[in-house]
Amino acid sequence: MNFKEVRDLLKMMNVDMNEDHALRLFKMADKSQSGTLEGDEFVLFYKSLTQRDDIHRHFNEFSKDRKKLTLLEFVDFLKYEQLEQAENVEEFAMELIARHEPSETARKLHAMTLDGFLMYLCSPEGSIFNPEHERLYQDMSQPLCHYFISSSHNTYLIEDQLRGHSSVEGYIRALKKGCRCVEVDCWDGPNLEPIVYHGHTLTSKIFFKDVISVVNKYAFRVSEYPVILSIENHCSVEQQTVMAHHLQSILGDKLMKRTIDGKVPTRLPSPEELKCKVLVKGKRIGKLEDCLNGQGEDHYMGEVTDEDEAAEMDDENIKNEVKRKGKGSKQHLAKELSDCVIYCKSVHFNSFKHSRSHYKFYETSSFTESKARKQIREAANEFVRHNAWQLTRIYPSGFRTDSSNFNPQEMWNTGCQIVALNFQTAGEEMDLNDGLFSANARCGFVLKPSFMRTVESTFDPEHPKDTTGYRPLNLTIQVISGQQLPKVANSKEGSIVDPLVRVEIHGVPMDNGKQETKYIDNNGINPVWYETLSFIVHVPELALVRFVVEDYDLASKNDFVGQYTLPFTAIKEGYRHIHLLSKDGMSIPPSSLFVHTRITETAGR
Repeated sequence: MNFKEVRDLLKMMNVDMNEDHALRLFKMADKSQSGTLEGDEFVLFYKSLTQRDDIHRHFNEFSKDRKKLTLLEFVDFLKYEQLEQAENVEEFAMELIARHEPSETARKLHAMTLDGFLMYLCSPEGSIFNPEHERLYQDMSQPLCHYFISSSHNTYLIEDQLRGHSSVEGYIRALKKGCRCVEVDCWDGPNLEPIVYHGHTLTSKIFFKDVISVVNKYAFRVSEYPVILSIENHCSVEQQTVMAHHLQSILGDKLMKRTIDGKVPTRLPSPEELKCKVLVKGKRIGKLEDCLNGQGEDHYMGEVTDEDEAAEMDDENIKNEVKRKGKGSKQHLAKELSDCVIYCKSVHFNSFKHSRSHYKFYETSSFTESKARKQIREAANEFVRHNAWQLTRIYPSGFRTDSSNFNPQEMWNTGCQIVALNFQTAGEEMDLNDGLFSANARCGFVLKPSFMRTVESTFDPEHPKDTTGYRPLNLTIQVISGQQLPKVANSKEGSIVDPLVRVEIHGVPMDNGKQETKYIDNNGINPVWYETLSFIVHVPELALVRFVVEDYDLASKNDFVGQYTLPFTAIKEGYRHIHLLSKDGMSIPPSSLFVHTRITETAGR
């Protein structure tokens, strides 16, 4: 490559370098003095270009001779700067040196060079995400209602809810992301074959049996824990019978057809007890106890309202529209399909008091986002207590025809477990969902905080200070630098990113907040900030921290560059890299941020 080609390449890589500086680096790397860079010369040029002055600076702070970190110096760094909790920090330090130090001589001396130090900091051990939380570290033997459950709405849709494309690919994508509750919207199809699509719209249609085949194939590839099929049933009795046949013949032993031990249950089973099982959520004839006691009704049909959404809509205009389309009518329920519903019987929600006195723990209610918000405003603590013994599903408003999402955090704040989002729609809401469920081996189940798992809970997200064990924390983040940030999609040719970093806290209302750094002119490859942002987090157990990089624009909205979201409880302290993700949650190596984090008790506690 000649100098012009190198300069063009730099622009493609989002680097707008001073031409004199770039030429100086070019000539230094051109050892053969041929006017072009070849092989090792280009490697040398690239290394000098991507030299991490920030890492060098911190290396020199801990290295006495500024050439290497001795074992003792590295141990001190891990202990006092990284706050590593390993039982034997010296042993841990030697493991890191063996794993990341490229110099054989340094490895023999149990020392770490600058290159090794950089490789360690860029590795999973140097990530802001605690590797302990990447494994299955939570208790999986508690009742299902004690977990947040990764849940999808309109899983069959790839696009919007009016004309979008329905595809089994939607189920494959969701299940591969660790989703544990998928929606199946069922309607009568041709030749007695039920179909799945968004009713009364122009969305395309897929066969119910194909959906169940995909669930059978992909349900437990990413996680062994149970999958819930949230059935939206609009079918005739004849086609419901076909649905039941497909569920049983395709899923076989995976389908939960009876209680765990065949006896009347006294509580919801745990994810551990339900490993590799598919649960059907839907309407059921009569009580589960009657069926188990041999008192079940023999007739094959019962009354069922055709659609949760129609039953839940509380705006009079929507109700009228539903009636006009003929969706509000009653229909019959086939006993064969009813019998497939064991632990997730759908019931209509009236009030928390009514649920306590009339409903069982294996029954579950669905709320539109607006109805859920009303309950949160009026009785947040009662909602928390309700969710300590019964499952609740929240789904997006019918007005969201573009498949946009609501903020799931406010629903998690009251312990709602099945917060169903449109997985096909990228954005902040899905970032939060991905962030919450990035913990616990990405198994799709995250244990709720202890103060949300008891029916005597005093927790109210609006007034967290009144909760037993209230313990706010200070979070301090020094945003040091960025590395090889991607170009903005559809940006003008030759334009270079002007990056800024925003740190957002998502949690109870008191914790919601954001702060950002200044922007750096024309530098996507190695912008440096050294800016400190501080937050008080009142309920750290529920908080998510989202890092967003944007391209500053004076005249219009900033463009998205990358993001990373994680639970507050998964943050590792010290010098850490944040490996950025794209808008749709995909990894975009080698783009990263380099930060220093500290979590401390708040003053006066």
